[in-house]
Amino acid sequence: IKRNGKLECLKCNFISKTISMLNLNGKSILITGGTGSLGKALTKHILLNHPKLSELIIFSRDERKQFQMSQEFSRQEYKQLRYIIGDVRDLESVKRAFHDVNYVIHAAAMKHVHISENNPDECVKTNINGAQNVIEAAIRNNVERVVALSTDKACAPTSLYGATKL
Repeated sequence: IKRNGKLECLKCNFISKTISMLNLNGKSILITGGTGSLGKALTKHILLNHPKLSELIIFSRDERKQFQMSQEFSRQEYKQLRYIIGDVRDLESVKRAFHDVNYVIHAAAMKHVHISENNPDECVKTNINGAQNVIEAAIRNNVERVVALSTDKACAPTSLYGATKL
């Protein structure tokens, strides 16, 4: 959406409002898929608006994107920031990452319809099995709250991608 000449992300705005309702002082947040466009936007919002946050963990499987993001959001400037390489498709990896985490924002997903249609097994592993792993790891680690993201394509799915985001 373009507003006042600037692009705005509706998901970012909604999640930012949701996050703002929580008391994050001394809390730990983990963002799955944290190096994606939404994860980066949320990281910026959280770091700017919640300076008393205990820890912000960026969890993703893309080492290159983590390196690039760490150049923009450095540990020297943001002491509460931590980067973890992991994959939501690997339950043990997710369980380890969720240790002592208060809140999880689950943004990891395959998001491109045509890529998902051409790689259905990978889409199911990431969007369905990955979401199940996030739920199981959150329960096992007593995570206080999980914010899971979906898409408008799940409302009346006409593709595999939409069905995996129900």
